[in-house]
Amino acid sequence: MTRVVLDTNILVSALWSKDGNAAKIPDMFIRGELPLFYDARILAEYKAVLSRPKFAFRHAKVGLLINKIRDDGIAVVPAPCDLEFADEADKKFYEVAKDCNALLITGNLRHCPGEPFIQSTARFLK
Repeated sequence: MTRVVLDTNILVSALWSKDGNAAKIPDMFIRGELPLFYDARILAEYKAVLSRPKFAFRHAKVGLLINKIRDDGIAVVPAPCDLEFADEADKKFYEVAKDCNALLITGNLRHCPGEPFIQSTARFLK
């Protein structure tokens, strides 16, 4: 079974458009078809970003999603990496994916090193 780490932008897109491609990936996790890996830093970012007033996501919906990830996802403590990132906040997703031999699904490939385990939503869904 394919393991995944989801960049926060995938969850934002999924909540914006429940019928969009990005929504298919968290739905696969929710149905138990896809193991989702995270660490404490990722979960904290999910909570902070999805709760921003500018998105106006329903707090109950965000809470359910965060609780599902916390309860049914797989929490890890990854080994740190020495790579430098244009946005150091993106490093945590890379570290978890690399450590867990998982795919990192992101909507912003240019912020990540060009490695085959880092994929766009479209590529992952093919």
